[in-house]
Amino acid sequence: METSNFPTLVSQIYQSNLDLFTTKTLRDMMGENVPQATFFSMLGRLVKGKILQRLERDKYMLMGARIHDFRIANFLYEPSYVSLEAALNFHGVLSQFPYETASMTTRKPVTKIINGRTYRYVRIKTTLFWGYETIQRFLIAQPEKALLDLLYLKSKGLARIHIDELDLSKLDKVRFASYSKKFPPIKGTDIL
Repeated sequence: METSNFPTLVSQIYQSNLDLFTTKTLRDMMGENVPQATFFSMLGRLVKGKILQRLERDKYMLMGARIHDFRIANFLYEPSYVSLEAALNFHGVLSQFPYETASMTTRKPVTKIINGRTYRYVRIKTTLFWGYETIQRFLIAQPEKALLDLLYLKSKGLARIHIDELDLSKLDKVRFASYSKKFPPIKGTDIL
């Protein structure tokens, strides 16, 4: 795609029904035959023209798109699912709104600050990377799994939890008991 086809590229972006883009996705839209210098020039024009907003290296979002923070969290660091206090608040188990979006990942832990929001990624063993579902186009821990993730981190001295702030009636006791058996022994899992 030549520079003169910039309007065609903009049209493709809007017609794609995507609101989050990687550099690879944009490269595929422009075509494989586009020289690298042209690709980066057009990418710069998309950002400067306020069509795309750069989130971080190789990650962009459609300017003005209303995207849930949890989708952005999933997009920024893969594989990951939203968990801990953020998931517990989403499911109504924790009434206090957390100041960060915490996610579980099998990769190294990292914290990212994007558009004033803090996204924290906590490493969990691959054998414990389950118990999440897709809701509103993002991956989030089921409430029972989010609580177990939190208890697991607490047992390792990596988190704090105030049981009196939790509405445990929102949890499925059978699922909690079943899920807790898949974890190494965690003090406090008998809270139900």
